[in-house]
Amino acid sequence: MGRGTFEDLRVWQNARNLVNSIYDLMDENKNYGFRDQIQRAAVSIMNNIAEGFESGSDAKYMNFLNIAKGSCSEVRSMLYVCLDRKFCTEEQFDSLKSQTVYISSQLYKLIEFLNNKQG
Repeated sequence: MGRGTFEDLRVWQNARNLVNSIYDLMDENKNYGFRDQIQRAAVSIMNNIAEGFESGSDAKYMNFLNIAKGSCSEVRSMLYVCLDRKFCTEEQFDSLKSQTVYISSQLYKLIEFLNNKQG
């Protein structure tokens, strides 16, 4: 893709922060299936950003970013279950939901940039 590394990308850094927040939230959760699913979805965001960055083409990169965006939506959806099942407080929900909305917006903008660069 260009210069730098995926670690330099603000969206990857934000996804990493989200992963750590999700892991911290789920640390004591005994619902192992739910905990595993939300953690995997969160990790999928940052990993797909990284994998796409290193993929070698903008078209492949956009595909990975779209997968990351889907995983971000999955995390956001699961946060509602988290709230409904009282696995988190409303404040935690609001903070994490805001993070997912922001990351999704960053991914959208990066996809649009790459799409316009191709066209």
